[in-house]
Amino acid sequence: MIIERRYVGPPGSGNGGWSAGVFARVAGDGPVEVTLRRPPPLETPLTAVAGAAGATEIHDPEGLVVAEVRQVATFAAAVGPVDGVRARAAASAYPGLVDHPFPGCYVCGPAHPGGLRIFPGRLPDGRTAAPWHVPTGVTDATVWAALDCPGGWAVIGPGRPYVLGRIATVLTGLPATGDECVVTGLVEAVSGRKAQVSSALYAPDGTLLGHARATWIALPAG
Repeated sequence: MIIERRYVGPPGSGNGGWSAGVFARVAGDGPVEVTLRRPPPLETPLTAVAGAAGATEIHDPEGLVVAEVRQVATFAAAVGPVDGVRARAAASAYPGLVDHPFPGCYVCGPAHPGGLRIFPGRLPDGRTAAPWHVPTGVTDATVWAALDCPGGWAVIGPGRPYVLGRIATVLTGLPATGDECVVTGLVEAVSGRKAQVSSALYAPDGTLLGHARATWIALPAG
């Protein structure tokens, strides 16, 4: 498997959600959790190798562990739906439009013209919300990506960049090309450099298409 350059997150590495969605394929059906052990390299052949305790490891050509993949028990969505009007209003105030730690991010980067362009803004209740105009060719990995950054932006603040460390996702359906879906996010807890967040993807009629729980890690200052 290869993370193509267009699916960039932080400069020089793959977007965490997209990469996790690609890696999740090795675990089969059902809820899957992916732990990123190092930034997923771009344009690099990666290999799935049997790991400990039922996990599958993703190795780079030097044998370093990029990620661990395992099936997990199902879990309920933690973030409720938001209507399109409120989602569009939130996105208009997306802080990443003026201050983004990784403006070229495939999911939420305003400087990535070919990305998903999901711009999650904050609602008064602390949740994030954003509309998502679904492109052609959506796969499970696309939904993993869409569920990634809206959770992160529930905790990211000025001068406080975070990156994805772990994400578990439950998928119930793929969005239809051309639909305006809504993605929501919520920070559940923060402890030191770790933030526990949740996210959910809803179809235009409010149908839940997928949801995730994730751990984001604050980058060291400086």
